[in-house]
Amino acid sequence: MNKPYTAEHAFARGGVAVRASLLKAASAVCAAAALAFAVQPAQAADAANGKVLADSHNCAACHGVNLNKPVSPDYPKLAGQHADYVYWALRQYQMGNGNPNFGRSNPIMQAQVQSLSERDLKDLAAYVESLKGDLVEKK
Repeated sequence: MNKPYTAEHAFARGGVAVRASLLKAASAVCAAAALAFAVQPAQAADAANGKVLADSHNCAACHGVNLNKPVSPDYPKLAGQHADYVYWALRQYQMGNGNPNFGRSNPIMQAQVQSLSERDLKDLAAYVESLKGDLVEKK
Protein backbone atom coordinates (compact mmCIF):
# COMPACT_ATOMS: atom_id res chain seq x y z
CA MET A 1 0.00 0.00 0.00
CA ASN A 2 1.38 3.36 -1.02
CA LYS A 3 1.30 6.19 1.47
CA PRO A 4 0.44 9.70 0.29
CA TYR A 5 3.46 11.81 -0.58
CA THR A 6 4.24 14.36 2.16
CA ALA A 7 7.01 16.78 2.99
CA GLU A 8 8.15 14.23 5.54
CA HIS A 9 8.92 11.85 2.66
CA ALA A 10 10.90 14.54 0.93
CA PHE A 11 13.06 15.07 4.01
CA ALA A 12 13.54 11.33 4.38
CA ARG A 13 14.65 11.11 0.73
CA GLY A 14 16.83 14.20 0.95
CA GLY A 15 14.36 16.51 -0.77
CA VAL A 16 16.66 19.47 -1.27
CA ALA A 17 14.07 21.46 -3.21
CA VAL A 18 11.52 21.20 -0.39
CA ARG A 19 14.11 22.14 2.21
CA ALA A 20 15.20 25.13 0.17
CA SER A 21 11.64 26.39 -0.28
CA LEU A 22 10.91 25.96 3.44
CA LEU A 23 14.12 27.79 4.31
CA LYS A 24 13.18 30.65 1.97
CA ALA A 25 9.72 30.88 3.51
CA ALA A 26 11.12 30.89 7.05
CA SER A 27 13.67 33.54 6.08
CA ALA A 28 10.94 35.72 4.59
CA VAL A 29 8.86 35.46 7.76
CA CYS A 30 11.86 36.37 9.93
CA ALA A 31 12.76 39.30 7.70
CA ALA A 32 9.18 40.61 7.80
CA ALA A 33 9.10 40.36 11.58
CA ALA A 34 12.43 42.15 11.92
CA LEU A 35 11.25 44.90 9.58
CA ALA A 36 8.06 45.36 11.59
CA PHE A 37 10.09 45.98 14.73
CA ALA A 38 12.66 48.16 12.97
CA VAL A 39 10.04 50.47 11.47
CA GLN A 40 8.72 51.52 14.88
CA PRO A 41 11.00 54.29 16.15
CA ALA A 42 12.18 54.20 19.74
CA GLN A 43 10.84 57.09 21.77
CA ALA A 44 12.90 58.65 24.49
CA ALA A 45 11.17 59.44 27.74
CA ASP A 46 9.95 63.03 28.04
CA ALA A 47 11.08 64.56 31.36
CA ALA A 48 9.06 67.72 30.65
CA ASN A 49 5.88 65.66 30.42
CA GLY A 50 7.03 63.84 33.56
CA LYS A 51 7.10 67.17 35.41
CA VAL A 52 3.57 67.95 34.23
CA LEU A 53 2.44 64.53 35.46
CA ALA A 54 4.24 64.91 38.81
CA ASP A 55 2.59 68.30 39.32
CA SER A 56 -0.88 67.12 38.27
CA HIS A 57 -0.67 64.05 40.53
CA ASN A 58 0.65 66.20 43.39
CA CYS A 59 3.68 64.00 44.08
CA ALA A 60 5.24 66.78 46.19
CA ALA A 61 2.40 66.49 48.73
CA CYS A 62 4.14 63.40 50.14
CA HIS A 63 7.61 63.41 48.59
CA GLY A 64 8.26 67.08 49.31
CA VAL A 65 9.79 70.00 47.44
CA ASN A 66 11.61 68.83 44.30
CA LEU A 67 10.68 65.29 45.41
CA ASN A 68 13.67 65.43 47.75
CA LYS A 69 12.19 66.41 51.13
CA PRO A 70 9.46 63.94 52.11
CA VAL A 71 6.86 65.14 54.60
CA SER A 72 7.37 61.94 56.61
CA PRO A 73 10.33 59.60 57.04
CA ASP A 74 8.00 56.85 55.80
CA TYR A 75 8.08 58.34 52.29
CA PRO A 76 11.17 57.99 50.10
CA LYS A 77 13.28 60.72 48.56
CA LEU A 78 12.81 60.35 44.84
CA ALA A 79 14.97 63.07 43.28
CA GLY A 80 17.91 61.71 41.32
CA GLN A 81 16.88 58.07 41.53
CA HIS A 82 17.70 56.04 38.44
CA ALA A 83 14.89 56.13 35.89
CA ASP A 84 14.75 52.36 35.40
CA TYR A 85 14.34 51.81 39.15
CA VAL A 86 11.61 54.46 39.41
CA TYR A 87 9.79 53.10 36.35
CA TRP A 88 9.68 49.55 37.72
CA ALA A 89 8.69 50.70 41.20
CA LEU A 90 5.74 52.63 39.71
CA ARG A 91 4.87 49.71 37.45
CA GLN A 92 4.84 47.38 40.44
CA TYR A 93 2.40 49.68 42.23
CA GLN A 94 0.15 49.36 39.17
CA MET A 95 0.40 45.56 39.25
CA GLY A 96 -0.53 45.50 42.92
CA ASN A 97 0.16 42.66 45.28
CA GLY A 98 -2.01 39.93 43.78
CA ASN A 99 1.18 38.08 42.90
CA PRO A 100 3.68 37.79 45.77
CA ASN A 101 6.60 37.89 43.31
CA PHE A 102 5.54 41.25 41.89
CA GLY A 103 3.85 44.35 43.07
CA ARG A 104 4.00 46.76 45.91
CA SER A 105 1.21 47.16 48.37
CA ASN A 106 0.88 50.84 49.21
CA PRO A 107 -2.77 51.77 48.56
CA ILE A 108 -1.99 55.48 48.16
CA MET A 109 0.63 54.85 45.47
CA GLN A 110 -1.52 52.21 43.79
CA ALA A 111 -4.32 54.77 43.44
CA GLN A 112 -1.92 57.44 42.15
CA VAL A 113 -0.54 55.34 39.29
CA GLN A 114 -3.55 53.31 38.14
CA SER A 115 -4.56 55.78 35.41
CA LEU A 116 -1.03 56.21 34.01
CA SER A 117 0.19 54.58 30.82
CA GLU A 118 3.58 52.91 30.54
CA ARG A 119 4.73 55.96 28.55
CA ASP A 120 3.60 58.21 31.43
CA LEU A 121 5.53 56.07 33.90
CA LYS A 122 8.67 56.37 31.77
CA ASP A 123 8.21 60.13 31.52
CA LEU A 124 7.78 60.42 35.29
CA ALA A 125 10.86 58.29 35.83
CA ALA A 126 12.91 60.48 33.46
CA TYR A 127 11.76 63.58 35.34
CA VAL A 128 12.66 62.09 38.73
CA GLU A 129 16.10 61.10 37.45
CA SER A 130 16.69 64.63 36.11
CA LEU A 131 16.24 66.17 39.56
CA LYS A 132 19.21 66.84 41.83
CA GLY A 133 18.93 64.57 44.81
CA ASP A 134 20.82 63.63 47.94
CA LEU A 135 20.86 59.89 47.32
CA VAL A 136 22.70 59.49 44.03
CA GLU A 137 26.00 61.06 43.05
CA LYS A 138 26.14 61.40 39.28
CA LYS A 139 29.52 61.42 37.63
